[in-house]
Amino acid sequence: MGILFEDDNFALFRDGFLQTIELSAVSALFALLLGTVLAAFRVSPVPALRVFGTVWVNTFRNTPLTLLFFVAFFALPRLDAHFDAFTFAVIALSSYTGAFVCEVLRSGINTVPFGQAEAARSLGMTFGQTLGSIVLPQAARTVLPPMSSVFIALPRNSAIAGAFNNAELYNLQATLTDKGYAIFGIFFWVALAYLLLSFTIGGVFRLLETRLAVVR
Repeated sequence: MGILFEDDNFALFRDGFLQTIELSAVSALFALLLGTVLAAFRVSPVPALRVFGTVWVNTFRNTPLTLLFFVAFFALPRLDAHFDAFTFAVIALSSYTGAFVCEVLRSGINTVPFGQAEAARSLGMTFGQTLGSIVLPQAARTVLPPMSSVFIALPRNSAIAGAFNNAELYNLQATLTDKGYAIFGIFFWVALAYLLLSFTIGGVFRLLETRLAVVR
């Protein structure tokens, strides 16, 4: 249990924890952007965009995340895409998580009364204006609870990046195991760090739910 109180180990743990936060935050940002675009495609009046959004979501939601990491790290370089390990990890995580964000947003869009979109179109608003100004703001309020589950899972999913040259939390356990420390003590601190991240993300979303709650 006292493995963290040695200076070298504390520095390793701190760096792994910060790397996990950075990887999760950057991936969450890109997943949110990607998921929003895909959700717009899924409800678009353009058939080609709807097909693209549907294929993306069904493909990435049903593909194991580990396989997406292998594609990012080994297939993309063959296509002349050369990035560092962190960027490849962000690509895999955001592509995967973005598909789930899309479906959560789409479920929220479906709760907005269709008559509001019709009224907006009758006033001359385009699809993009209707979606951005009327539909999405209302949909975002209704999907905060399921969206929190998606982003709470993201730091845990980022553990896979540890097997692909990212010095994050889960990668830390391999380093400390090689030093001969008891595996129970290692996993205790790693699990505690993931719990801290999960509770923090959950707290942020609960705060957003309170601030954005609709008075009925």
